[in-house]
Amino acid sequence: MHNNGTMIRTPSSSTFMAREARFGAANYRPLPVVLTRGEGAYLWDVEGKRYIDMMSAYSAVSFGHGHPRLLKVLSEQAARLALTSRAFHTDVLGTFMEALCKATGMDKVLPMNSGAEAVETAIKAARKWGHKVKRIPEGQARIIVAKGNFAGRTTTIISFSSEFQYQDGFGPLTPGFDAVPYGDARAFERAITRATAAILVEPIQGEGGIIVPPDGYLREVRALCDRHNVLMICDEVQTGLGRTGDLFAVDHDGVKPDAILLGKALGGGLLPVSAFTARAELMNVFNPGDHGSTFGGNPLAAAIATEALAVLRDEKLVERSAELGTHMMRRLKSIDHPAIRDVRGRGLLVGVDIDPAWCGGREFCERLLQGGVLTKETRESVVRLAPPLVIERQTLDDAIDLIETTLEGLQHPQRKTPAVEPLNA
Repeated sequence: MHNNGTMIRTPSSSTFMAREARFGAANYRPLPVVLTRGEGAYLWDVEGKRYIDMMSAYSAVSFGHGHPRLLKVLSEQAARLALTSRAFHTDVLGTFMEALCKATGMDKVLPMNSGAEAVETAIKAARKWGHKVKRIPEGQARIIVAKGNFAGRTTTIISFSSEFQYQDGFGPLTPGFDAVPYGDARAFERAITRATAAILVEPIQGEGGIIVPPDGYLREVRALCDRHNVLMICDEVQTGLGRTGDLFAVDHDGVKPDAILLGKALGGGLLPVSAFTARAELMNVFNPGDHGSTFGGNPLAAAIATEALAVLRDEKLVERSAELGTHMMRRLKSIDHPAIRDVRGRGLLVGVDIDPAWCGGREFCERLLQGGVLTKETRESVVRLAPPLVIERQTLDDAIDLIETTLEGLQHPQRKTPAVEPLNA
C-alpha cells in the first residue's frame, strides 16, 4: 500500500508469462507457475502460494534455496573479488581444486561453468589423449556412448544423442561417436576398436527416464576399459554430490573412473559451476592455450563450490539422501495403483513411470502443481522426484501424500468420457 492509502497492484502470473512469451525464444515449455522466492525445500509464486520443490532445478539446488552458509560466502566473496579471468592466479582457486580432488579421488581439476562445458572438456581431453598417448591416428579417435544419454545441447553433444528432436535441423552433426544400448557392458566391448579413446557414460540416466543400470554394470565397464586401454569417463553432473545416496553414483559399484564430470549442485544453487576432474595422465594432455573459459574457475564460483563441498560434509547430506531416499522409495512402491508402471531410482533421484493411458507425464505434473508440489516430467511419462537434500522428512511425506492423492483422482482409461464429435463433422 502507498503512503496515500492506495493499494499497490502486484502483476498477475499471466502478465509475467505473457512477457516471457512476447520477448523470449520458445525453447522451453514451463509449467504455468511464476516463482518469486525460495527457502530450503519450498518455493513461492507471485500470488503467495507455497510449493514443495521436488525437482531441485535438476539437482542444481541440492542444498536447498538460499542456504545461509552459501549466501554468506556469496556475499563476502562477491564484495572482495568476483572475477579476474584465468590470466591471473587467485587465492581461492587452488583451495577449491584441492577440495574437489580430495572428494573425487582424482589428481587434477579443470573448472568450467555449465555441465555441457564439462562434457565438452572431457571430449577434447579424451580425443587428445587418444591421439597423443594411445597413438590413435590423428582425427580418428572415437568415443562410445550409451543410447538414451543426455549431456547437454551443444552441437557436439547433440551429435551423440539418440533423441531425434535434439538433432532435427541442427546438422551437420559432429562425427566420432558410437552409441550402444545402456546397461549392457558387453555392448560397449563389442563396439571397441583400436580407434576407441573413451567410454562416456552416466551412472544413472537422468533425462533418459531415471534409468538405473544392473548391479555391477560400471564394474564391468571399468574392467573392459582396463583390458582395452580405453578411458572410462563418468558424467555425474546430475547424479554427483550426494544425489543418489552416495557421494558419487559410481560409488555404488565401487568404481574409480579415469574422469568424473561435475556441475549443477557444485554451484550451491547460486551460480553455474562445473568441473572436469581426472587422473594426471589424462589431464596433462592440456597445454596453455589448449582450452579455457573466461568465467571458469572465477573466485566467486571457487569460493561457493568449496563451501558447498563443506556443507555437504558437515550436514551429512549424503547420509541424509540415502536415508530419505530409502524412505521415499519404500513409500512410493507401497502405492498400489494400476497407473504406476514402475518406480525406480537411488537416493533422492527417483522416477515414477505413469501409464500414458491413465495420464500423461506433463498432465500429472500440472495436477501436482495445483496441489502444491513442483516437478517436471521426463521422457513423456516419467515424473521426476529429486527434492533438495535438505528436505525435512515430513515435507517429503507431504509431497508423497499428494502424489498418492493425485493418483487416486485419475480416471480409469476405459471410463473416460469420449471426445464429442462436432455436429458438422
